[in-house]
Amino acid sequence: MEEIKNLKKAAGRIQKAVKKKERIVLYGDADLDGTTSVIILEETIKNLGGTVSAFYFPDREKEGYGLTKKALGFLKNKAPALLIVLDCGIGNVKEVSLANKIGFKVIVVDHHEPLDKLPSAEIIVDPKQKGDNYPFKKLACVGVAFKLSEAVLGKKMTDSLRKNFLELTAIATIADMMPKESENKIFIEQGLSFLEDSWRPGIKAFLEEFKDCPDIYQKVSKVISILNIRDVENNLPASFRLMTCSSVQEAKEMIREFLEKTETRKNKLEEMMAEIEKRISSNEEPIIFEGNNDFELMLVSSAASILCRKYGKPVFLYKTMEKESQGTVRTPKEVNGVSLMKKCSDLLMTFGGHAQAAGFRVKNENLEKFKSCLIKNL
Repeated sequence: MEEIKNLKKAAGRIQKAVKKKERIVLYGDADLDGTTSVIILEETIKNLGGTVSAFYFPDREKEGYGLTKKALGFLKNKAPALLIVLDCGIGNVKEVSLANKIGFKVIVVDHHEPLDKLPSAEIIVDPKQKGDNYPFKKLACVGVAFKLSEAVLGKKMTDSLRKNFLELTAIATIADMMPKESENKIFIEQGLSFLEDSWRPGIKAFLEEFKDCPDIYQKVSKVISILNIRDVENNLPASFRLMTCSSVQEAKEMIREFLEKTETRKNKLEEMMAEIEKRISSNEEPIIFEGNNDFELMLVSSAASILCRKYGKPVFLYKTMEKESQGTVRTPKEVNGVSLMKKCSDLLMTFGGHAQAAGFRVKNENLEKFKSCLIKNL
């Protein structure tokens, strides 16, 4: 069977970095897929005898999605180092060039659709890149990270380590709404079967908190909904902090705090949905294209998904900032959101993602032109 392109090359490069005691920096998207990918790789490097010098998760509200200029400014004192970018990076052509200039050697591990040009990273691992003959293209990034971990550790991948990583792989594959087929189905079934005996304090605490839920799928759904909150401390998202905490008691305290924030989030989402539905009540356009300066980016994704299901139209929701706007895209199965945005790429600062779930960043002066371009090319 074909391997994912460059998977073994990336594994060899990580082994070399550990052996030569190079600095290693892990950079991940702040959602559950990104944070679990970072955790798996960090624990893989640790089991190989290496250490990670720094972690970074971009704050979408303040700096946008993917590898960002702000992040590279923050991390530049770590260079020279091996910078491994997980669950983002495939669309960051300018930013990877900047990282190279700063002195980083970059590995991109992603699962999003590549744009017309690939970044100039030392190694790119993405099943969707050109020339990749791996038959299954619908892995979450955590699935790619798990396979990379297997390649890095080889015979050092113990049964307990494999089970531990599969638990995270299952949760994040479900959270990222990847289709439950082929390898994803195996990851989910195996990972969920190990959850009840997990050693990880964060998972143990969750299972105790939701012991009244009738089955493991419902428990995991609760876990995902709670870990979707935007709660960052010391640049570390809630899901990363919870899944790496060292005691069940500490994890339980965090969960109670997150549950309160989830309730607040639910109320804010309802308010946002009411406002958007009021705006589009007489809208007969083929897309929903709405934004506001008080929209929260972490809620925009949920709202876009609900609206796309309800109205069967492509949905573009965005938060307006001083000079630019950042948004989320959700499209019905027959519309590829990334391909559609490619036709309007001259109006965009950045964009990318999956066919049905993507994002963009655009200057405010180009918002209306972008909307017109989308409608024209639909």
